[in-house]
Amino acid sequence: MTDTTSDVTTHAVNLTDVAADKIRNLLEQEGRDDLRLRVAVQPGGCSGLIYQLYFDERMLEGDAVRDYDGVEVVVDKMSVPYLEGATIDFADTIEKQGFTIDNPNAGSACACGGSFS
Repeated sequence: MTDTTSDVTTHAVNLTDVAADKIRNLLEQEGRDDLRLRVAVQPGGCSGLIYQLYFDERMLEGDAVRDYDGVEVVVDKMSVPYLEGATIDFADTIEKQGFTIDNPNAGSACACGGSFS
C-alpha cells in the first residue's frame, strides 16, 4: 500500500476566518462533510480570465490543497500560479454580499468584478 499523502502539494491561496466560517455553515446546512471549496481560473470574461468557486467532492491529479481548520481549499495545478497570494473573503453588507477574491496577480479587472487579466 502506498502513501499518497506525501504527493499532495499545497497552494498559497489564503482563506479569511470569516470566509471559512461561512463555508463551514454552508456545508453544515447541506449536511455534507465530504466537500471542499474548489477555486480555479478559467478562460472567459471581458478581461480574459474568470474565477470559479464551487464545492467539489473530487480530488484530481495535480490538485493543491490547504486545510483551514477543517475547511479544505483545493486549487487545480493550472490555476495555482494565477492565484498565488490571493485572499478569499466573505462580505455581508448592504453594498456587497458574497465571496470576494483579492488577487495581487490580477493586472486589471473588469467592471463586473469576476474577471481579470
